Amino acid sequence: MTDHRIEGKSVLIAGGAKNLGGLIARDMAAAGARAVAIHYNSPATRADAEATRDAVTATGAQAIILPADLTTAGAIEKLFADTLAAFGTLDIAINTVGKVLKKPIVEISESEYDDMAAINAKSAFFFISEAGKHLADNGKIVTLVTSLLGAFTPFYAAYAGCKAPVEHFTRAAAKEFGARGISVNAVGPGPMDTPFFYGQEEPAAVAYHKSAAALSAFSRTGLTDIEDIVPLIRFLCAEGWWITGQTLLANGGYTTK
Repeated sequence: MTDHRIEGKSVLIAGGAKNLGGLIARDMAAAGARAVAIHYNSPATRADAEATRDAVTATGAQAIILPADLTTAGAIEKLFADTLAAFGTLDIAINTVGKVLKKPIVEISESEYDDMAAINAKSAFFFISEAGKHLADNGKIVTLVTSLLGAFTPFYAAYAGCKAPVEHFTRAAAKEFGARGISVNAVGPGPMDTPFFYGQEEPAAVAYHKSAAALSAFSRTGLTDIEDIVPLIRFLCAEGWWITGQTLLANGGYTTK
């Protein structure tokens, strides 16, 4: 029977320097991954990437940090090539990259739309594509999306709209890669207690989101805590391998489809 443990596997995490991505990197190492590649976007997050690398190597795992702007296919190709050059093989690819824009649709400029599409849709497409080319058989691919895909709300047209295609990329890739035992899924957290969330929201909106989920009273912050998402990612990359082609909204009852 195929071994679906994380132990001994190599992992690439896009956006792995800090917040959710950084915690996933640490968790994969703690679960026995032999090697973790930590992608970061800009010099501003290099120190976070180095701290995450050091936490991973402290477990005995190999770790590398890789800078890249993932809005071009070439950059994503190089990210995978550099990971493979360091590790030899790659078993798990996790993409946490994203950018939020909260703005009325009539005020969104063409350049803002292009930026959102490049970060949230284009990068996800080519990340899945490269993973399909380079992952070992029985590999795992996970992309982070948003629970706004199950919402009926204003002001997030560009953000949620540019994450929505990832559902279709995920389903198609699951069918195309399934013959090699590769599972492909998307995970949509609710509003998370990270700077990624707070930078877009006014105090009144923050207060609403902290009370909107069915389980808000049992959350440390009222929001989705990154510590509650990491076990789901781990599960999909191990015992949950039979789940594929799905978008899982993990939000404590914030939205549903």
